[in-house]
Amino acid sequence: MARLIYSTIASLDGFFEDAKGLFFEWAQPDEEVLSFLNDRERTVGTFLYGRRMYETMVYWETASLDESVPPSLRDWAQIWKSAEKVVYSRTLQSISSAKTRIERSFDPEAVRRLKETTDRDLSVGGPELAGQAMKAGLVDEIRLYVAPAVVGGGKHWLPVDNRFMLELLGTHQFSSGFVFLRYRPAHVERRSSFTRFRVTA
Repeated sequence: MARLIYSTIASLDGFFEDAKGLFFEWAQPDEEVLSFLNDRERTVGTFLYGRRMYETMVYWETASLDESVPPSLRDWAQIWKSAEKVVYSRTLQSISSAKTRIERSFDPEAVRRLKETTDRDLSVGGPELAGQAMKAGLVDEIRLYVAPAVVGGGKHWLPVDNRFMLELLGTHQFSSGFVFLRYRPAHVERRSSFTRFRVTA
């Protein structure tokens, strides 16, 4: 059974984008971070995206990556292009990449079946879609790359109405100040008057 992984970069104060919608101005990973990220993304066979995240990532389908481009970027482009992509959007009319299909709504049961029938991991991209997957109990692992920046506001790396416990699986510190945190979400069991958290294997 495949895992569903949420991998993202966020500021130290918890934002995926700042108040201006900017990201790479303060969260650009260097060669060390990107090489580390690539090694962990190689297991991914399918990327799940919302429309906006897909429109950001589709750049890698046609990016000009000659020998002047760092090896880690060329490596990432190959990882991205070789994987299947599922885009969840009610408005997107066409796609601009190979191995890509559009779904009009996020169906947790369809994703659960996909996990059960594929031998390569799935990755969910973007806070909103990841939040839906978390609420449906689909996410098996969170990989958070914390950038050495405080941006003061913007879009959180998870919707603010999510609430769950996490088990820390590992950490890694980079020379640039980035920190990698790897978590497993805890299983939530609801009772009549309280919520009890139990970590599952």
